Parts: sequence; C-alpha cells; structure tokens
Amino acid sequence: MTTDLRPSRNGPPPPPPPAKARPGAGRGWRSRLARLDVKAAPYAFISPFYIVFLIFGAFPLVYTLWVSLHDWELASGTRKFIGLDNYDYLLTDADFWHATVNTLGIFAVSTIPQLLIALLVANALNRRMRLPTLFRIGMVAPLVTSTAAVAIVFTQMFDTNWGMVNWVIGLVGIDPIHWSSSRGWSWIAIAMMVDWRWTGYNALIYLAAMQAIPKDLYEAAAIDGASRIRQFWQITVPMLRPTIIFTVIISTIGGLQLFTEPVLFSVGTPNKMDGGPMHQFQTITMYMYDNAFGHDRYGYGATVAWALFVMIIVFSLINFLAVRRTGGTK
Repeated sequence: MTTDLRPSRNGPPPPPPPAKARPGAGRGWRSRLARLDVKAAPYAFISPFYIVFLIFGAFPLVYTLWVSLHDWELASGTRKFIGLDNYDYLLTDADFWHATVNTLGIFAVSTIPQLLIALLVANALNRRMRLPTLFRIGMVAPLVTSTAAVAIVFTQMFDTNWGMVNWVIGLVGIDPIHWSSSRGWSWIAIAMMVDWRWTGYNALIYLAAMQAIPKDLYEAAAIDGASRIRQFWQITVPMLRPTIIFTVIISTIGGLQLFTEPVLFSVGTPNKMDGGPMHQFQTITMYMYDNAFGHDRYGYGATVAWALFVMIIVFSLINFLAVRRTGGTK
C-alpha cells in the first residue's frame, strides 16, 4: 500500500509569495531619527545642569535683585518699592567699605601664599618617593575635617594668654600678640586657617596636571644641563598655566565669599557677625548676613549680595587677565 503525498488538486491554493520591499523603504524615518539623536543628544545630556542652575542659581539671583529694589523686612512684612535707594546708600556706607577692605585683605594674605605653597607641594609629590599615596591622601585630610573643629583648634592656638603661637614667639623674646583684637594680626590668623584647609586641595589639582606633562621634556632639559629649579620654572609652570588660571578664579570666588572661618574665630563676641568689637575682621558676607537677618534689613542685605556678586566677577576677570598676561598666553 502506498500513500500519495502530492497535494490534492481540490485543496486550498498555496499562499502568495511575500511582496518584495522597495529599496530604502523604512530607512527614511530611521535616518531622520539618527540625525535627531546626533543633534539632540548633547543637549539632553547637559540639560540637567542647566535645569538645576535655572532653579537654584538664576532664579535666586534675579529674585535677589528684585528684593534689593525694596524696603523689605521679614518680621513686619514690609514690601515697599524704593528703586535704587539701597544702592545709593551702599556707595556711602562706611561699614560696607570697611568690610570690603577686610575681605580683600584676608583674601590677599591667604590666597597668594596658598597657591604658591600648593604649587611647591605638588612639585614635591610629583617626584619619586616612598609611600606617595599616603602623602597624597594626607593632603585631603583637612577637607574632611570639620570646620568647627578646625576653628576650635586655631582659636586655642592664637589665644592671647594661653595660645601656643604666643608661647613659641615668646621663647625668642617677642611680646604676646593680641590676634583677635588687632586688625592685621586677625587677618593673618584667619588666613592661616584658610590656607591649612585649602592648600592640599589646590596641591592635588596641580599634581594631577603635572602628571599629564610629558616626561620627555624633563629628560631633554636634563640632558641640556637644566637644573630642577630651572625645569620647574621653564617647563612645569608654563605647562600648568591653564590649571593655575582655574585655581586662581576658584580661589577668588571662595576668598571673596569667606564666611565660616571668621565667624568661628569670633570667640567671646556677643554678635559673631560683627567680626570683633571693632569689626576688624568682618567680611562682606558677614555684613550681608547681619543686615538681612540680624537687623531685619532684608532688602539692603540683598543689595550687599548683589554688590558682592559684581565684585566677584570683576576680580575674577582681573586675575584671569593678569595670569594670562604674566604667562604671555593668547
């Protein structure tokens, strides 16, 4: 018995062959999507920063400008538009200019030595030495130390009667220095607090930039007979110029906004925002906070904040141009 496997003539017709796709069909929307992805992806990746900046940066800045145009009091709820009267008063406010001189003085005393020491420390850490990781981690230790703890230690060190600094200088016959009551000496004490905290941070930034400098340059300079000091000034410093500009600008912003260290240095002062009994180390941020929240002059505090904002931009541009001109870059 045999079985006929051929299809029956009376069965259903076979399915039609699939239609051939036209060349390029379905590729148009894919190519458009690919072009859109290439163009829009960079904006999508950077959009979170700008969204956060608009919410927490641009809006508070514009709102502060609006507040500065008012006689604004938080306790009484006063909201009186006065135009530029706050700015007119600011230009003749002796206390504001006194705080400005204090801020610029502490900034100059702290920032210049800080960056120079950080550059030298980074150059030392860039050489071959034992346990380099341990020393590099040690440079970060001040950053993870509580600022309050740092202030407690430094205020004890600079105490007039029992401070270690006065004890050391007394060994060589120098009379005790009244660090907290003298304007110039209080600047130096606060500057030492700032330098101890941020020198290691800048040193690590310089160290990272130094490790990107080709070693061939140093080898060629050594063959030509250049000493280590000449290699440092002729190779290292010019190659670090963009990094130096970055640290100068960041230090300028941080130095003009100095607040925590002088506030914590005001030990025994009834109002810590005064910066001492004679306002000898009161900074602009302390003066701004004292007006806005201490004396309920919120509108004038906003005016001081905007003056500080303009000052930071001006000094950052001046430092940027000075560093570029010194290095001869274009």
